[in-house]
Amino acid sequence: MINFIKINNDSDIQKLAVLADKIWHEAFSGILTVEQINYMLEKFQSFEALKNVIEKKGYEYFFICDGDEIVGYTGLQETGGKLFLSKLYISKQSRGKKIASRTFDFIEEFAEKRNLKSIWLNVNRNNTHAIEVYKAECFEIVREQKTDIGNGFVMDDFVFDKNL
Repeated sequence: MINFIKINNDSDIQKLAVLADKIWHEAFSGILTVEQINYMLEKFQSFEALKNVIEKKGYEYFFICDGDEIVGYTGLQETGGKLFLSKLYISKQSRGKKIASRTFDFIEEFAEKRNLKSIWLNVNRNNTHAIEVYKAECFEIVREQKTDIGNGFVMDDFVFDKNL
């Protein structure tokens, strides 16, 4: 049974940072350099970065659980009448079990309860697996976006949107 547990204390945030480190190295190996993965983890998914966006920018993070086992996480932010799907990661050993589909149901229900009109997200242009997953869930590419994130690194993304 897939369920979602809201992350709302320092202990959970620390657990999330450790999980992000593991999953990002799985997900981005072969797409980004180890140096860029580590830089992005520190900048966006470290304990301090996560605590900041949760407390000051309205992000809400949830552990994705398969029974009692934490198998991934998602991060959401309500902004401008839309839901920003900031993060959705599932551990390598848990992929292919329809966990992502259940997570998309959860995210859509989350958005609909808040009367949001769409869900949008960024995907690395070279992450072909994620691109296929989002297209299968009826997300559409609305533009391309390059973002300088410092230290000589760039995020080269597609921006996807799904109307609800």
